[in-house]
Amino acid sequence: MRLNLKNPLVFFDLETTGIDISKDRIVEISYVKVFPNGKEESKTLRINPGMPIPPESTAIHGITDDDVKNCPTFKAIAKSLAAEIEGCDLAGYNSNRFDIPLLAEEFLRADVNIDLSRRKFVDVQTIFHKMEQRTLSAAYKFYCNKTLENAHTAAADTMATYEVLQAQLDRYPELKNDVAFLSDFSSYNNNVDFAGRMIYNDKKEEVFNFGKFKGQLVEEVLKKEPGYYAWMMNGDFPLNTKQKLTEIKLRNFNKK
Repeated sequence: MRLNLKNPLVFFDLETTGIDISKDRIVEISYVKVFPNGKEESKTLRINPGMPIPPESTAIHGITDDDVKNCPTFKAIAKSLAAEIEGCDLAGYNSNRFDIPLLAEEFLRADVNIDLSRRKFVDVQTIFHKMEQRTLSAAYKFYCNKTLENAHTAAADTMATYEVLQAQLDRYPELKNDVAFLSDFSSYNNNVDFAGRMIYNDKKEEVFNFGKFKGQLVEEVLKKEPGYYAWMMNGDFPLNTKQKLTEIKLRNFNKK
């Protein structure tokens, strides 16, 4: 089924040095940009992460230090990449939990101001798990009746994700061909930050989603435990989480 789009939708996949959003880096990004008129543009970029690629990561995606030693850093391509996805919604496979948080971190580290929170996110894995419970390769076989060749390469995984979403829309009439609906449907939590350390409660108030203050209002915790802010800012939390925490702290300060 052809996607019903109001804005361009960018399907993307990252290959990385690991799975730690705060510490790891992108070594490859591949995307397919689908326009409302059905036109498609695709691109794959190798990136020098500025750190060694662990052997266990190379074993998954096949990218070595030698493969990227002469490639640009993320900082070098950040502005052009931001321009490419400006005004676009984003889609991926497990993207809400990993790819989008890591991409946001890379933009922050590169000092590129891009407000990804204004975008709609469609996570094809979440749709799949809510409907069938499988892996991407199984999803591709199940929905598209094809075998996924070159799995764990960004280009193959990106295109497979795009095809799976189209097939999901064909298979499930209850899924609306609308990015806003798919974004809501493929979201598990209403996150404040991309890593989900803070979420919105039923009253649209920010609450912590981890640790000893889980479920408690962020504003109230920062009032009664001012040292908690410093602990988080000095801790191993994603930059985006620290950014959102600071926004809440400053908002509360300006109320005084």
